[in-house]
Amino acid sequence: MTTSRRLIQYAFNYKKIIITALIMLTISVGTDLAGPFIAKNIIDHHILGIESIWHETQDDKNAVEYNGAFYKKERNFSLDEKKGQSIRILQVGAKFVSVNGDIEFDGNRRYENGKLIIERGNLKSEYEAKLVNGGELQKFYQLEIPGIIQLLIIYFVLLVISAIFQYGQRFLLQKSANRIIQKMREDVFGHIQKLPINYFDNLPAGKVVARITNDTEAIRELYVTVLATFFTSVIYITGIYVALFILDAKLAAICLLLLPILYIWMVIYRKYASKYNHVIRSRNSDINATINESIGGMSIIQAFGREKETKEDFEKLNTDHFKYQNKLLNLNALTSHNLVGVLRNIVFVAFIWYFGAQSLNLSSMISLGVLYAFVDYINRLFHPVQGIVNQLANLEQARVAGERVFNLLDEMGENVSNERIARFKGNVKFDNVSFGYNEGEYVLKNIDFEASPGETIALVGHTGSGKSSIMNLLFRFYDTQKGKIKIDGIDIESISRQTIRDHMGIVLQDPYLFTGTIASNVSLNDSSITREIVEKALKDVGADKVFHNLEDGYDEPVIEKGSTLSSGQRQIISFARALAFNPAILILDEATSSIDTETEALIQEAMDVLKNGRTTFIIAHRLSTIRNADQILVLDRGEIVERGTHDDLMLLKGKYYQMYQLQKGNTNLAG
Repeated sequence: MTTSRRLIQYAFNYKKIIITALIMLTISVGTDLAGPFIAKNIIDHHILGIESIWHETQDDKNAVEYNGAFYKKERNFSLDEKKGQSIRILQVGAKFVSVNGDIEFDGNRRYENGKLIIERGNLKSEYEAKLVNGGELQKFYQLEIPGIIQLLIIYFVLLVISAIFQYGQRFLLQKSANRIIQKMREDVFGHIQKLPINYFDNLPAGKVVARITNDTEAIRELYVTVLATFFTSVIYITGIYVALFILDAKLAAICLLLLPILYIWMVIYRKYASKYNHVIRSRNSDINATINESIGGMSIIQAFGREKETKEDFEKLNTDHFKYQNKLLNLNALTSHNLVGVLRNIVFVAFIWYFGAQSLNLSSMISLGVLYAFVDYINRLFHPVQGIVNQLANLEQARVAGERVFNLLDEMGENVSNERIARFKGNVKFDNVSFGYNEGEYVLKNIDFEASPGETIALVGHTGSGKSSIMNLLFRFYDTQKGKIKIDGIDIESISRQTIRDHMGIVLQDPYLFTGTIASNVSLNDSSITREIVEKALKDVGADKVFHNLEDGYDEPVIEKGSTLSSGQRQIISFARALAFNPAILILDEATSSIDTETEALIQEAMDVLKNGRTTFIIAHRLSTIRNADQILVLDRGEIVERGTHDDLMLLKGKYYQMYQLQKGNTNLAG
């Protein structure tokens, strides 16, 4: 499905609001476009209406007394009303004259020696005429005042109606646009949480953030400004063309040439604008990713004096972004205003040519009112045309942004399962498991071991030996390529990831804390974790000794990543979090490696509480923390090379023995 159709599908979620807005827009346009018709009637039937044919009649409210008789305009007679002798009142320069009967044709007029002379090309006619004085002329015009006032009142009422419905349609369209973007952002953010961890391995966080914020904001402009402008413009253009065809079908047909020109321009514009916008959105994401990375690593950048190099990397991206922004700007500047100006001139040339031809035709002269209405409508026609052209840039930006957002939404994710199962007993078995992050490159090879309920399993080995990969598989951040992992005899791939993790807890080497409080970082705002559970978990891991000086206690604010807390304090909170969720299987990923000796003593005391009734996996570099483990697995290049208790492995005098002695400071074993 194309990006445009998917964007329309999102709009269909709020079709009732949008349809209501379009109905209001149609009413607003209709009432607004009635203005030139009213002006035409005022000009033709009232201001210039005095030049209509007048027939002698009886005295009534629509008749005027002139030369001892009463005269009424021809169009004011009823079908059965008898018409008397006719006269014409005609303007010649600043004067008005009356002639008996009608004139053969109209043209250049002049009054000489009691005669009205009319010339048109080679044609010439003369009529006996009489000057109409100011008082007599005023009587004729007084008949028109009530009609003019009535039409002006109608015009004012229509303006008020138009303004009310214009406000309504704008409000509803923008309301629906905000609702659409709200839903889209929720969909994107929700989908991100369904994506597997490996999706984020090669995608910087800043790029993901750019899609949720910058790209959806560009799409918001599509619904708030672009589509609103397009809807308004299309309805306005349609209404104007309807009015033009009512006034003069031939002239309106000439104006139709504007539409294919506009369409061809849109096709050409989109070809180049789409290319530029793709690069601009991509560079924008790169800039966000660079900023995000630089802020996160600012201490390292400053510590190693990499400010200049980091700035240069940023300037390179920013310059590239500027370059393509300028290309898009040039495209818009060369075409938007210029295009509308050229089209306007073409239409006016066609109009003047047509009007000039009509003026030479005795049978099809255009009235001044029609001429005024046509000029007004043609001027109005170019406002929506300019609106469409000016929004083409935003349209292309939104389409490109939409494509990027939908690419993210199209990434394969997994539905979050609400299924709950009974708490695991904690029997974990790895059955000849092999795994690699890249196809064919195994980081784990034929891993085979079993952990009984309540046991503590320690994983040791040099960096890159595969310790953390075993935990990633157990938590189902990734799935195995070969072999099976079973918990209580059940293949974990037959259970949803969320269901498995419901009974597992993890403490990382560098624990992640969220903005909030100490208490909220323990409960993670889970409604099932009460305040009592939070406080008991904190107390059990010795937090009361670490945080006793805080003014707000466990309600002390925590900013992003807990940067105002020490590493030991963050780790204490992470331990309490794991304990509060009461997992059947606990993973400690080098959880004590960054803790000072005093805090480690507190953690070691809490470890017995944490391990009670749980199967515990410990990834450790500090081998002194795992001496009491029930089973120690020594890994080397993705394989288990030794296994047993601490005493067993020390007697074996293999890799574990060497590592232990090195940590104790016996450098003679380094070889």
